[in-house]
Amino acid sequence: MLVAEVEKRADELVRAAAALHLDGTVFQGAGDGVQTALVPGGMFLHLTVARHECVYILQVSAWPT
Repeated sequence: MLVAEVEKRADELVRAAAALHLDGTVFQGAGDGVQTALVPGGMFLHLTVARHECVYILQVSAWPT
């Protein structure tokens, strides 16, 4: 379940980044850095690199049950 929630939120992040940076390869400047996203069942850390046109998932952590 957690993996499905992370995939869903990651898809949203990719769409948002694509809308914000229409041509990411020409992006100049500092990015947002590592960010935290909360999803049902846990959280994950992600990094959006506009120049690579990628969202990297760095760590996924489940809440203790």
